[in-house]
Amino acid sequence: VEPLSRDSKHVQQQSQAGVKAKHTCDQCGKNFSFKSHLTIHQRIHSGSKPFSCDECGKAFAQKQSLKTHQVQQQSQAGVKAKHTCDQCGKDFSFKSNLTEHQRIHSGEKPFNCDQCGKAFTHISTLIKHKVVHTGVKKFECDECGKTFSQFGHLSRHVLIHCGIKAHRCEQCGKTFTRRSTLTLHMQTHSRTVLYHCDHCGKIYKQKKTLTEHLRSHTGHEVCPCDHLKITPSCDVSVGKL
Repeated sequence: VEPLSRDSKHVQQQSQAGVKAKHTCDQCGKNFSFKSHLTIHQRIHSGSKPFSCDECGKAFAQKQSLKTHQVQQQSQAGVKAKHTCDQCGKDFSFKSNLTEHQRIHSGEKPFNCDQCGKAFTHISTLIKHKVVHTGVKKFECDECGKTFSQFGHLSRHVLIHCGIKAHRCEQCGKTFTRRSTLTLHMQTHSRTVLYHCDHCGKIYKQKKTLTEHLRSHTGHEVCPCDHLKITPSCDVSVGKL
């Protein structure tokens, strides 16, 4: 009987622990419990290195390797933060990091999706977004089987099963699983932003509700940005929405 290899022992240990390796590399046969781990592993075979250093151009297969490289560069060169934002005074060690940061102030979104035209501040965000158009949902919830196109969406979804509601409204104490839901909720207290339909004059507290309403005028899905007016609530008389 041949002795078990290190990889075989690892898979055997996973099975004994109740974790079944269900994602197999078609190049070498190595097994992984998570699809994301298999994806990272397959870069060894493909040679893909999607993470590049803006300072020296060196590429890496994993984002963490890039971060480690950048820290080492700073340490070896004794670099001190030398690039300062003229808007808020925040310091950066690399010019490229300052450039990305300044988009927060300028609102610049130079990376556009060629499928839907949506714009993004970072190229990495655009790459993640494009998965939506492929229809591929490779991240599956172990609890309910629901699938997601992005790992971040799965991570937020899992909180529902855990019952974790880490985002708390300071006005009323109500808690939420997602920060975005809390942000929408807080508008019900401040009423600082309302969405106005150009077609009939109806006013809504949420852009999503306006989007759904616009279908009654157009008969199809539309982008609310072409039809809405953001109106201060103090300037209008608002009934029950």
